[in-house]
Amino acid sequence: MRIHIATDHAGLEFSQTLQAHLRKSGHEVIDHGPQEFDALDDYPAFCINAALGVARDQSAGVEALGVVFGGSGNGEQMAANKVSGIRAALVWNMATATLAREHNNANVISIGARQHTIDEAVSFIDAFIAEPFPGDERHVRRIAQLAEYETTGDIAGKDVDR
Repeated sequence: MRIHIATDHAGLEFSQTLQAHLRKSGHEVIDHGPQEFDALDDYPAFCINAALGVARDQSAGVEALGVVFGGSGNGEQMAANKVSGIRAALVWNMATATLAREHNNANVISIGARQHTIDEAVSFIDAFIAEPFPGDERHVRRIAQLAEYETTGDIAGKDVDR
């Protein structure tokens, strides 16, 4: 599987360690940066580029997921979610890692590098990648509503305030 990764200065060590782990596990890793430590860097472009990579790959039929890191993971998740077709989930334990895929078919996860050990992050990412989306009707329906709102600004029959 192709895995797109991005971070900021707070997650750089995590990113480098996880890229090595993912490659060792047989995944193709695309690093969207940064390449070196800069305490003043800004995460949005890095994370948006990773999300764009996931969205483009999935549109082309390439099996791909994304992982973004930052101090808390919050901003990185917000940045990734600005990309059409991306469902980025903030992950903080094993349950949120698996439920992100099982219930939401998330294609990107965000992890707070200052909130977790590298071993915890590795376990979250491995669980996320391994968890299939079972395609239960209720989850498919809800994901479709999110996509409908993303493209039209409305969810038909659901009384979205416009």
